[in-house]
Amino acid sequence: MNILHMKYAVEVARIGSINKAAGELFIAPPNLSRSIKELEADLGITIFERTSKGMTLTADGEEFVRYAKGVLNQIDDIERKYRNGVPLKQRFSISVPRASYISDAFVQFSHCLKADAAEVYYMETNASRAITNILNADYHLGIIRYATEFDRYFKEMMEEKGLVCELVAEFTFVCIMSRDNPLAEKEELTFGDLKPLIEIVHGDPYVPSLPISVVRRAELPDEIRRRIFLFERGGQFDLLVENPETFMWVSPIPQKLLDRYGLVQRVCVDNHKLYRDMLIRRKEYALTELDLRFLEELDASKRRWLS
Repeated sequence: MNILHMKYAVEVARIGSINKAAGELFIAPPNLSRSIKELEADLGITIFERTSKGMTLTADGEEFVRYAKGVLNQIDDIERKYRNGVPLKQRFSISVPRASYISDAFVQFSHCLKADAAEVYYMETNASRAITNILNADYHLGIIRYATEFDRYFKEMMEEKGLVCELVAEFTFVCIMSRDNPLAEKEELTFGDLKPLIEIVHGDPYVPSLPISVVRRAELPDEIRRRIFLFERGGQFDLLVENPETFMWVSPIPQKLLDRYGLVQRVCVDNHKLYRDMLIRRKEYALTELDLRFLEELDASKRRWLS
């Protein structure tokens, strides 16, 4: 197997087009196409499905590209170390849900980054992007969040994609709101209490194999008539602080963060839906020292804020 052909396949997978990938690689499209076919013949698999819309990975192709990226990264590391004398960098990468106990763990983890060279990637996103980042964007770890009623759909997809998962935490959402919210004085809330308020939600729910309309009905029931959809955490705190009519469902939040923004969190006695945060990674991936340090901080943060 030719390493150059491996590099070609990874680039075609990234771009999804022979012609565009050929431009990036500075080779003629017919030569690139021939190289991909030779690679497929050498391996005895079909890496790409060729359609009028471009090149898409087969199941075998997805697995091959995952391995190929790892091999090419190791080659790059070796060249930097021995050809250029550049010390190997520790690398940590994870995609996570927008959760305060996880971000708290990440802040504590950051203190372990001392003098050694390191690159750290931390992305807050939904489950779909977290999975895609591991399969196609060279992220090593992910945490996905879903309601337990959807457990089967995620577990089946994990198995199909060659991913493993383990439970990080299981919890019921609580409501957070401004201390100036009229409901802030109540120790326990009901769905009826929340109905007149404005709900802040992250607007990108995802469950594999289910239409988005089905997922939205399950996650966003019709009782609430006013909603604001956000896709990041920073803006949600500004809204909660500045507009006392707003509230949000979240995993339990550290008290120091509630105090910082002048918020309270309350239990809703009508809400019994359970959620799970699951750590995911490729089956063949071995946890690094940095990975283990982050997981230690994650476990400590979970015990502090979710127990």
